[in-house]
Amino acid sequence: MSIEIGSVVEGVVTGITNFGAFVELPGGKVGLVHISEVADVYVRDVKDFLKEQDKVKVKVLSIDDRGKIGLSIKQLQAPTAKKPHAMDNRRPYRASTLSFEDKLSKFLKDSDERLSDLKRNTDSKRGGRGAARRAE
Repeated sequence: MSIEIGSVVEGVVTGITNFGAFVELPGGKVGLVHISEVADVYVRDVKDFLKEQDKVKVKVLSIDDRGKIGLSIKQLQAPTAKKPHAMDNRRPYRASTLSFEDKLSKFLKDSDERLSDLKRNTDSKRGGRGAARRAE
């Protein structure tokens, strides 16, 4: 059986390293399943997912000029439902009932308050107006 890019074959895990797992394919050829292609979730340690002598189905991703074969287990698995991102559960957008002028005046008021607080804090640290001065 010839091994071609895109084909799905069954093999046996022959070795596990910190960067992936080596799988012996039909015909005695050996390919590598990189750690990023082991599972659809974050893989810290390949040994958590595979053991030596496990039979696995793999997809052939690449074959380079030197005969190295890149394999994937992840691409044969059904995608898992991802956890919702923190930004996904925020309130849905609602149209505001305030007019543009009301929004603008609220923004200016908030902005003035923040600027005055900031100025008061920086002046006191620099020794500017309002700060206690040493008598010389």
